[in-house]
Amino acid sequence: MVTVSGHGPWPGGEGDVLEAQLTVTGDLAELPAGVGAVPFLVQLTGRGPGADPVGRTAALLAEMPVELGPHGWKLTDRPGTDQRRAEAFAREDLGALAIAAHGYAGPFALEVTGPWTLAATLWSARGDRVLADKGARRDLGLALAEGVRAQVAAVHEQVPGVAPSDVVVQLAEPQLGAVHAGVLPTFSGYSRLRAVPGPDVVEGLRPVVDAVHDVGARAVVHLGETWVGVPPVVLAGADGVGLDLGSLGAGGWNERAWELVARAVEKGVGLWAGLPPAQVSQCAGPMLGELVNLVAVPWRRVGLPASALDDVTLLAASRRALASTDEHRAELANLGRVAEALAERAAA
Repeated sequence: MVTVSGHGPWPGGEGDVLEAQLTVTGDLAELPAGVGAVPFLVQLTGRGPGADPVGRTAALLAEMPVELGPHGWKLTDRPGTDQRRAEAFAREDLGALAIAAHGYAGPFALEVTGPWTLAATLWSARGDRVLADKGARRDLGLALAEGVRAQVAAVHEQVPGVAPSDVVVQLAEPQLGAVHAGVLPTFSGYSRLRAVPGPDVVEGLRPVVDAVHDVGARAVVHLGETWVGVPPVVLAGADGVGLDLGSLGAGGWNERAWELVARAVEKGVGLWAGLPPAQVSQCAGPMLGELVNLVAVPWRRVGLPASALDDVTLLAASRRALASTDEHRAELANLGRVAEALAERAAA
């Protein structure tokens, strides 16, 4: 069935985690009949450093301590206050999940920053981006793989009804395109880091994807607007690929992008479709038909069968920054209605 989920970012600060997690699990439980739901671990980035996507993921790295530097998170020789803060946020998140999802059994999603985006964002202890050092980025991928294994186990420990096989690990890779194109600046800013060829991109993803599969979970790689990353994601063995469809062009149509999506779907890779917020008409309310067409029209135009729409997962576009909890809740409700309409088309 068509499913609704989310990336994780949610408004709020200190003391708001439990309420946010309760809201997510409650709202997703109230989606229309016939629509699937994958609750997700909320990320209250407003709590500050350590709650941000890079910081919370870096704190998972096995035997690779991190700290905040002048340009952001960087590797260091030993754990310090910054890492302990990030780890404390992680424990707080899992504690809130244990309460909010008490008695829950079923699928569950958690998002971490993917290995290439992490390598492009983290700085070496005494040098450039981790991306600049082939050995360091290999070690980073292996450390992240171990961290992901531990995180899946921690979710199962807090919510026994969520078996490792129920977990979907979402790897956020918005920088993968920039890594492959060689457009990221060096530390000095006077030059660009060397482009990473396609086969190396695949090899960088594979240890983390394999780690997810080793614990029985599923791996989805979210590319945001970077549709050229679809082939490496498929070759790395991911179970799903995420794209923000609103970025592909008018009506969500980009022939080259959708051809890549079609090939992925035909190989059994699921589409996690990021949708923009619905435009609101003063007379008719949210214009959800436009969002339905953003998925369904290109899908049929590229030759995919309508029945296969039933395997699509919908979520808010990855770069969408919402200002309030009400906006988030409204977006989840709208996605539920869009999913219901897509399910009807799949069954027609």
